[in-house]
Order: sequence, then C-alpha cells, then structure tokens
Amino acid sequence: MSYTCALLGCGPRSKGHARAYEHITRGRLVACCDLDADRLAACADEYGIASRYGDLDEMLKVERPDVVHLVTPPTLRVDLMKKLSVAGVPAVIVEKPICVGADDYKALRELAHSSRTKFTVNHQLRYHPRVLELLDSVRKGEIGEVRFLDASAVYPMPGQGVHVLDLLFSFAGYPEVETVFGASSGYDDIDGRHPGPRTAESLITFKGGIRAALQAGEGAPKYDPDIPSWGHKRISVYGTCGFVQWWMRGWERSLPDGSVEKGTHVYADEDVVGQATLTNAVFDWLENDEKPCPTNLSVALDEWLVILAGYVSTVEARPVGFPFDPPDDLLGRFKSFVGVVGESS
Repeated sequence: MSYTCALLGCGPRSKGHARAYEHITRGRLVACCDLDADRLAACADEYGIASRYGDLDEMLKVERPDVVHLVTPPTLRVDLMKKLSVAGVPAVIVEKPICVGADDYKALRELAHSSRTKFTVNHQLRYHPRVLELLDSVRKGEIGEVRFLDASAVYPMPGQGVHVLDLLFSFAGYPEVETVFGASSGYDDIDGRHPGPRTAESLITFKGGIRAALQAGEGAPKYDPDIPSWGHKRISVYGTCGFVQWWMRGWERSLPDGSVEKGTHVYADEDVVGQATLTNAVFDWLENDEKPCPTNLSVALDEWLVILAGYVSTVEARPVGFPFDPPDDLLGRFKSFVGVVGESS
C-alpha cells in the first residue's frame, strides 16, 4: 500500500520530515500547507511537492491525506491536532515538544483518550540506526539489568532535552515513574518555538528501582567545542555488568572481557534515516493497531509529565510522587517563581 502524506508547516524543521521521503517507499508527499506563501513555495519547489495550500481545511478536503506531518510551534498544536482529529486524518506525526505547560498537556491527554487519529511525536532520535543498535544490545541483556541512566542536552529542555528524555524512557524500558525531584531556573522563549527554563535538572526514580538523572540547558556537559549548543545530546546507560553510551558524534559499549568498543557516526546521515524509520513505523501502526509507535502521544505525555513534575518540585522544593495531576496554572506559577515579569498566574 502507498500512503498519501502532507506537510502542515513549511519552516526549517519541515526539511527533516521531507528529506526522509528519499528513503521511503510506502508513502509520498503529495501536498504542503503554510500561511507564508514564500515559505510554502520554497518547500514545495525544493522537494517536488505537487500541491500547495494556504488553507488547511482545503488541503484536507481535496487531498484527504493518510498522514500529516504537523510541523508548527507548540503553542499552536492543540487546536491543530483537534482539527486534524475531527477531519478524520488517520495518522499525524507531531513535532516536539508536544506541550508548553499543564493546560495543553491536559487537553492533549483528553484527545489521546478520545481520538481515533494515531498521533506520534517526532522523536526521530529514538529511531537513529546507532540508537536502535544500542537499544537492542541493552534489551538482550548485554549490560545486565539496567540500574542507572544519565542523559543531558545543552539546549534547554523543550528544545533538545525532550529528545534525551525520550531516549531515557526507551533505554529504561518504559517503566512507570515513582518520583521526580527537580530544580530549574530562568525562562526563555528560544526562537519562538521552545519556551521553557534556561536550565533544568531532575532525579527520576522509576518503579522497580531504576534511577535516572536528566539535565538540560546551561551547565549541561559539553564534549566538543566545534558543535553548536543544540548538538550536545548524550545518554549513558549503566547495567549490572556493563554500560553503553551514545552522543552526537560517537558511541561506546563495554564488552564481557572488560574492554570498551567505540566508534563514530555522522549525525546528519543518522537523522534522515531515523526520520524515515519513524515514518515507516507510523505506516506499520496504520496497518496493525497492535503495533503502536513507541513515540506515540500517550508515551510522549507520560514523558512530559516528568517535566511538569520538575516545575512543581522547583516551586515547592519537594519530591513529586506519581501519579501526579499538575495544576492548570503551573506554568504561570513557575514563571512567577523564577522571576519572569508579568507572569503571576
């Protein structure tokens, strides 16, 4: 079966979604949509997309796409996701971060329960070939039972921290969270698309005893002076008899004889293949309800709840136990706490 696919939003991140179709045989981009006519034309011309629209309703009516790539700022996502659901779009790949605060988190939690649309969040890093190789190694027990994970990103939590948080959940095996104890400071709306703390750290305890440290923003470790801030992503996974580690340009894994195997990779090459693999996983899910994407909306919201727990932990100076129901005004309270002027509610 060949799936018809469309881009909603033709900004810089749409390029990663579109390039993936060079490696995809089960679907094709038939349309793109954006309010900015110049951006729309540039995207359609660069990737040979036949149909272009300035109106979403028209695109949905005419093209009836099987998959929509939703590549817009997170502040616009709730209404657009609801519109795509009401229109009966079978599947939607949503750019990260999935949320901004607690109110949109709750709205999307409700949508996840009620919608027939298969939403997945665009954590393409989870599908990088090298990441998949290391995940397979951990799942086979080659480092024993996972005990501790250490993940970090220099770009703040909503920008790249959510990527390494998703990796953290993946390598841990998606256990339930027991507690989060966090500290955050500052607040920025980076490039208008990733509003959140300038720095954030959390200690996460999962049910079953696995623990994890998550750090994003100022103060997170850097390993290569030639890499921009967004590129300092890494995760280390420690088991009862070994470890694996991944970072933007390399990886390493302990071996049974005590030696360490290591190598390098080109992130850009891994990324386009990872995006294609994620898209193919959506096609698999469309064909089989029993094969949901690991980065589906419900999982992504479980991960976002860890970030919200970090906000509460910062404001109230206490560990936050799960299950956890964040207050609707949490983001306003957090901004007020860290000193953002005019954000008292």
